[in-house]
Amino acid sequence: MITSNMLAEIADTLQIVPWPPQPDALLASAGVLILGALLGQFAERALGLPRVVGYSAIGMMVALAGFGLPEGRLPVGWRLVVDLALAVMLFELGSRVHLRWLRRNPALGLTSAAEWVLSLVAIYAVLRLADLAPADAAAAAVVLSIVAASVVGRVAAEAKASGQVTDRLMLLTALSTLYGVLALKVVSGWVRLGHPQFGIEAIAQPLYTFAGSLLLAALLARLVVALAPRLDLRDENGALLLLGLVLLALAAARALNLSTLLVPLAAGVMLRNATARPWVWPRHFGTAGGVLVLMMFVVVGTAWTMQTLEAGAAVALAVLLARGAAKGLVVVGLARWSGLEWRQGAALALGMLPLSASALVLLADWYVLHPESALRIAPIVLSAIMLVELIGPVAVQVALRIGGEGSSAEATRGGASR
Repeated sequence: MITSNMLAEIADTLQIVPWPPQPDALLASAGVLILGALLGQFAERALGLPRVVGYSAIGMMVALAGFGLPEGRLPVGWRLVVDLALAVMLFELGSRVHLRWLRRNPALGLTSAAEWVLSLVAIYAVLRLADLAPADAAAAAVVLSIVAASVVGRVAAEAKASGQVTDRLMLLTALSTLYGVLALKVVSGWVRLGHPQFGIEAIAQPLYTFAGSLLLAALLARLVVALAPRLDLRDENGALLLLGLVLLALAAARALNLSTLLVPLAAGVMLRNATARPWVWPRHFGTAGGVLVLMMFVVVGTAWTMQTLEAGAAVALAVLLARGAAKGLVVVGLARWSGLEWRQGAALALGMLPLSASALVLLADWYVLHPESALRIAPIVLSAIMLVELIGPVAVQVALRIGGEGSSAEATRGGASR
């Protein structure tokens, strides 16, 4: 009979150190990838749900097991994964936003601004009723008013969706992200203006972030335009080069303290509007980007604990109801004026439910600027993200089906006709 001592001697002979083997980050990452891929496949094939539901479910299981992130603070490695994956998805999202559409249809611009402002006001009012200080309520309202670009982009890509609802959802999502990034800097400046030592910084820092991010985004877009004639961006080598350029811009943004959300999003928008033709490349720039996306949703799924829910779930639920009502009121109310049917307007409003990685990144940025304030708003923000983590992707999927767009909608229509 083999004893533990014998196994230890064999391990020593074979130089297996340490013994017994200890799990490390590589083993954990491998397990997450395998489980995420399997559960994502199960969600899609067995349940007819977006794969991201399976990815997020893995993260939520990790949190339920007691390994969630307290206050949502992302370790350096996890923040890097989220930044990388989100940069890829925001660049893709931006490359589908046609700004000339806003000039041809001014109602779209009004819809975007009105839904975001009304959401901001509604969320702020709820948070003030919950006794949050004005600055804390303003910061949380900005973070929670944006729409999850990662969820919208992923679900629409899986469904191969295109059409009025999809295009408008992409546009409104991109603009809400832009508003959120800029507004959070304004709120930070407002808070810092109350401290004399931060007087100049309170004004200079938001201006630097905005101008610097746009400049870096323009450089990235220019590089892609210059390289496009020499490479087929739809093949593996071209996709890897494009991924490398996006990650290089992200590294520069992190080093220069620019917005990791605004740079890739603005670069994609600039690229789409620099030429008349649309840009086509593999989803998430191939397998490497796909792995990053899976890991990102797992990380976001872990960003809560039971203590977080106990402290913030009730207020978060009220915030989500106010947020949904505000967005729905504007989007549906202006649907006919912007050229949509009522059913399409309702679908568009439903598709704006998700909260995910973008909100988590904005919260992490707020930690850097105002750690004490971030600790106060974290339970509400993280609870809100958790409450819609699984519902959000399904809401986008249903919205696309109601709008009659995407492969699932076509399959539904085909089944009905038969």
